Amino acid sequence: MSLFALAVLALVGFASGFVDAIAGGGGLLTVPSLALAGLDPVAAVATNKLAGTFGTASATLSFARAGKIKANMAPAALAACVGAVLGALALPYAPRALLSQALPFVLIGVALYFAFAPSLGDAQRRERLSPALYASTLAPAIGFYDGVFGPGAGSFYMIGLVFLVGLGIIPAMAGARSSNFGSNFGALVVYAMSGHIVVAAGLAMGAGAFLGARLGAHTALRAGAWLVRLLIVAVSCAMALRLMAAPGGPLAFIWK
Repeated sequence: MSLFALAVLALVGFASGFVDAIAGGGGLLTVPSLALAGLDPVAAVATNKLAGTFGTASATLSFARAGKIKANMAPAALAACVGAVLGALALPYAPRALLSQALPFVLIGVALYFAFAPSLGDAQRRERLSPALYASTLAPAIGFYDGVFGPGAGSFYMIGLVFLVGLGIIPAMAGARSSNFGSNFGALVVYAMSGHIVVAAGLAMGAGAFLGARLGAHTALRAGAWLVRLLIVAVSCAMALRLMAAPGGPLAFIWK
C-alpha cells in the first residue's frame, strides 16, 4: 500500500474517530474506505477493529482524565470485551442477513428517542437498572453483537446507560466509549488470531482515529449534551440509510 493511500486512510481515521468519540458510527467512514483501498470484506472489517480500538481507547482516556467515567463502568467494559470475543467466534454462524434487515429500524428508533426525549441532558434520571446488572446483562449482549456485526453498538451502549442506568448524557457517552473500547478490543483479539488484519492500513487509520477521538471527546465536553444528541440522531439515520441501501435492502437501487 502506497504512502499516499496510508495518508488518506489516516485522514479518514481522524474524521471517523472524531464522530465516533461523540456518537459512535465511525465505521460508516472507515469500512468503505478500507474496501476502496483494496481490502476484501473480511479484511476490511478486521482492520477496522484495529483502527476502532485506537479511537475508542483515545476517547476513553480523554473522558477518564476529565472525570466523566465512573469506576463502576469498568466491569461493563470487561463484560463487553468478553461478549465481543464470543460474538467474533460465533461470526460464521450468525444470521447477518436478518440483522441487516432489522437493524435500520432499530437505529431509526434510537434517532427518534434522542431527538424527541424532552429530558435528555446532563442530569441523572431514575435508575431502572443498576450498573452491576447492566454490566452482567446488557453490556455483554451488546458486546456480542459488536463482535458479530457492529454497526450502532456505541449508540446501543449509550441508550442503555441513559434510559436504563439513568446517567446524564455526557457520563453516558463516556461510559459508552469505555464499553465500546472493550468490545472493539475483544473482537480485535479474535480477528488478529485469524490473520485477516492488514497491519499497515490499520495502524495508519488507527493513528488518525486516536487523534480524532481525542479532539471529539474534548469538543463534546465543551459543547455539552446538544451536540451529542445532534450527532447521535444524524449518525443513526445515516447508518440506517446505509444498511437499507446495501444489496438486498429496500433502498438497494441507490447504489445501482
